[in-house]
Amino acid sequence: MTTTTAAPTPHKLTSKGQATRARILEHAAELIYTKGVHATNNEQLRRAAGVSGSQLNHYFPTKESLVLAVIAWRAERILTFHRDERFTGFDNLDALRAWADFYVGYERAYQEGCTLGSLASEIIKTDLDVHDELASVFDQWRVIFRDGIERMQQLGRISAEADPTQLANLLLAAFQGGMLLAQVARDIAPLKDALRAAIDYLQTFATSPDAGELQAR
Repeated sequence: MTTTTAAPTPHKLTSKGQATRARILEHAAELIYTKGVHATNNEQLRRAAGVSGSQLNHYFPTKESLVLAVIAWRAERILTFHRDERFTGFDNLDALRAWADFYVGYERAYQEGCTLGSLASEIIKTDLDVHDELASVFDQWRVIFRDGIERMQQLGRISAEADPTQLANLLLAAFQGGMLLAQVARDIAPLKDALRAAIDYLQTFATSPDAGELQAR
């Protein structure tokens, strides 16, 4: 998928203009997360961000342009986190376990859920023409896992019989489904169990007991 998530940005923004736009986006993302797309209106956003109606319309002339920007804003944070060097490109099982442990150990995970997943559940119920952009974000997220699994194969850490795309889908689905169930139960256990099961399944393709460990090759 080649669709970009980047929403149009006003040209030649001053530093003040950039700060104002960023402030609007941050508050819009929070309002949409807590109230939903339909329940978030311009008046609420103007009050929260401390901007005028003309400022809001200047940066985001339509609700669609605002939602597109919020998708990009959320995506940047999610994807940047997953590309962090602490996960070494997800080219070993220990990196995947570290990723899972981060979310399982995050004390507010079951309360907050996945902000991107929550946004997706809101948007698919609207008639806004932003579905392709949202799908692109999840595709980029999936590719991070897929590329890591492909590198595991190239390094001889897992069998060539493993299907990187299928396993990447499994990891992403385990995260999204586990996070939703954890929110409903207000208990981190469903997320912990889902991620552990997905990574354990990936481990069945390991070429040796220590194939997924962090070590120089």
